[in-house]
Amino acid sequence: MTIHQDWEKTDIARLATLPQPEMSWFKGEAHGRDVAAMPVSKRLFDIALALILLVPLSLVMAAFALLLLVVQGRPIFYTAPRMIAPGRTFTHLKFRTMLRQDDDFGVTGAHKAWRITPLGHFMRRTRIDELPQLFNILRGDMSFVGPRPTIREYVDRYPVVYGQVLKSRPGVTGLATLIYHRHEDKILRGCDSAEATEAAYAQRCLPTKLKIDLIYQRNRTIWLDLWILWRTVLIVVYKDERPRRRGRK
Repeated sequence: MTIHQDWEKTDIARLATLPQPEMSWFKGEAHGRDVAAMPVSKRLFDIALALILLVPLSLVMAAFALLLLVVQGRPIFYTAPRMIAPGRTFTHLKFRTMLRQDDDFGVTGAHKAWRITPLGHFMRRTRIDELPQLFNILRGDMSFVGPRPTIREYVDRYPVVYGQVLKSRPGVTGLATLIYHRHEDKILRGCDSAEATEAAYAQRCLPTKLKIDLIYQRNRTIWLDLWILWRTVLIVVYKDERPRRRGRK
């Protein structure tokens, strides 16, 4: 019932020919203040919130799993290996929202838009496709808030940077997601090939997202996590990243 994208078997040599940032901005921070791993309080919060949400959302997931089976057929789920720490992977679980393509690789840009199904568009817009990640959270693979799950390719290329970033558990949402995802989408929408999308992501998006991930990590508190979660809910509901003010539309 799942589709599995195996980045271990992806043509890594193809990706290696693409331009990559030097991450020179990080060199001065490589030996800076160390950051502790995931606090126990954050893990307990994740477990408690995931269990609470699973009570009502399990019915939603069951309904959409059945709908996907009827409308799109199998597989229902999309799975892919992502990095939980340098040298450690986990299986990232989401609902499938795209048509299958055997030679698929790389970041989703404009060149893949034709593969997103009508139901998939709705599920992406409402974030319903991400609900199965609740099981990743319960397993300990992810947190509600943290850096977005990444592939081995980038972790292997920038081990010092990701050695710090991945001290925070990968998250369903995060500070970088709130601040940068609209700009990232705008950049990637202008890419009409897999190579152009990968180059734009590596050169323009990845360095900025990693900087924001480190800012979050060094200021990580339960109150910041709650604020990020609340802002994420508002974005999903109102489709607008800007804070709403009375008297303004």
